[in-house]
Amino acid sequence: MRNFSILLFNVLALSLSAQIQLDSTAVTVSTVAQNLDTPWEILWGPDNHIWFTERRGTVNRLNPVSGAVENLITITEVREQGEAGLLGMALHPDFSLPGSAFVYLVYTYRAPALTEKIVRYTYQGSTLVNPLVILDNIPASNNHDGSRIIVTDDRKLLVTTGDALNTSLSQNSNSLAGKVLRLNLDGSVPVDNPDPSSYVWSIGHRNAQGLVQAPDGTVYSSEHGPANDDELNIIFKDHNYGWPNVEGFCNLPQEVSFCTANNVTEPIFAWTPTLAVAGLDYYDHPAIPEWKNSLLLVNLKERDLRVLQLDSSGHAIISTQTFLDNQYGRLRDVCVAPDGRIFVATSNRDGRNNNPDPTDDRILKLENVNYTSLAEDVDDTGVELYPNPASDRLYMQPLKERGFRIYSSNGTPLSEGSGTFVNIQNLAPGFYILEIQDPEGTSRKTFIKQ
Repeated sequence: MRNFSILLFNVLALSLSAQIQLDSTAVTVSTVAQNLDTPWEILWGPDNHIWFTERRGTVNRLNPVSGAVENLITITEVREQGEAGLLGMALHPDFSLPGSAFVYLVYTYRAPALTEKIVRYTYQGSTLVNPLVILDNIPASNNHDGSRIIVTDDRKLLVTTGDALNTSLSQNSNSLAGKVLRLNLDGSVPVDNPDPSSYVWSIGHRNAQGLVQAPDGTVYSSEHGPANDDELNIIFKDHNYGWPNVEGFCNLPQEVSFCTANNVTEPIFAWTPTLAVAGLDYYDHPAIPEWKNSLLLVNLKERDLRVLQLDSSGHAIISTQTFLDNQYGRLRDVCVAPDGRIFVATSNRDGRNNNPDPTDDRILKLENVNYTSLAEDVDDTGVELYPNPASDRLYMQPLKERGFRIYSSNGTPLSEGSGTFVNIQNLAPGFYILEIQDPEGTSRKTFIKQ
């Protein structure tokens, strides 16, 4: 019944969508799912579904076309308390390969005090099984628990942790609180960490709730300040970001002294008064050309989406624009699909909104409906790709000789050929489209080169 009501709502919502008019692009805003409970992480999966967590302890898959929501697991151990609960999520880079369908989750639980841990689950059938704790005993509290988690290009986990309301922990290199942590995918400590016996990658953080790596390798983080100086940082190995001795830039006498003595890295942007910055993603798709080479930042307090235009180096913000201003309430996270669509999760049932909408929470879709993308799957033949993601070969099943053409994610033709498999060894890592010609018709599939 829940899936039917969501599907019916989405059909109606198409006629109720709002619109953002840019210079030459009209971006529609519509709801793809509603009646959710504090979604915290949303990300695009290799199965062309949106994967999302709800803070109460659920992991779900959302079909972005039909709006159908599938619950994969409810983790009863999760303790939702204040800002704590089930928070960040990441998928293994080889998720589509046999034996690698791993889902990494960060959540708080009672041990007996409130504590945070990172747990790896295996996606099997339509559920998550075989939980394996890969890092435990991260300090937690009602507030300031982080915790975004991403897989970087070098196949490491980066995880933000909050100061757990104990500001002294952020400068303590022996504590996991107030840090960016770096782990191998199996939970071990990378040998090239600053200290090869420690997960700590950077220190001096208050409560970072946005984390993304751009295609050039730059890692950006959005971090909550106190009553001032929300920060946008670039995360570097073994750097100190100043908290609690520095708030924002090194611009007060006592801050200058601490920054000089501790080689503090300043943010590339800061906001006073604060926005309560949350989820962060990178956008560089031709579907919305005005937003290319920008960071997309959502926030809770000001209840809007900020588009932060980067300079060519990626180390400075040259312009900012505000959208969705107080139209949908508190905004928690944002993700970008390979075809340029943008999805935003609201957070109106998180205890900070005194009057949530009866249909909250929800996931919104922003798209240029006039943009035609080859990334939209077409399947007239029933051909399946295996494996996906892949590093050297893609097989077209059932196996037989076919013609094919490879396109970049923005529709640029790259190569063509024929055979029973596609050699992709010479492609750079990323998203691509494979168009398959067959006597029965045409198939168009997205795939990931890893």
